[in-house]
Amino acid sequence: MQYLDWPDYRQGWIFRHRELPVPDSAMARIRPLAASSASQWWRQQVSLEASHASHFLSDDWPARNGVWQTERLPWQARWESDDHALPDEILNHFQWQDNTVVYFCYDVHHVVETDWLTFKQHWKNFLFFDDGPLLMGRRRNEVAQFFSDGDYVLGNKPS
Repeated sequence: MQYLDWPDYRQGWIFRHRELPVPDSAMARIRPLAASSASQWWRQQVSLEASHASHFLSDDWPARNGVWQTERLPWQARWESDDHALPDEILNHFQWQDNTVVYFCYDVHHVVETDWLTFKQHWKNFLFFDDGPLLMGRRRNEVAQFFSDGDYVLGNKPS
């Protein structure tokens, strides 16, 4: 995988926001993928055709019946609160080790790699962009999708 340097990452402000600054120690564990690597990850793990969640086709796994286990649940209230913990339903769904590699997939050209611990600690930063991104783990089936209306869904990617 190829990664962007922080000065080259246009959306890097989400991790340097004055109200939610990410410390340098965590920034070192947040790695935006270069567009070619993001595209490769997206095409292999998300969709061959769609470039964004709003364009999923019926044969894309996120659009299939049975993938999403839950009704839509709220994340916005927790995001706006002083509580920095992920919603309990997410923590219960993702029973991953802290060093599990995770990908936050905004679209075909915008994917960010980190570890589960860092995502749990700084999830609010990742959700500055909330138009359908997917949270996925390397070699894991559990997934979540976040929506700009303040809701999310949990599910399992087909094997």
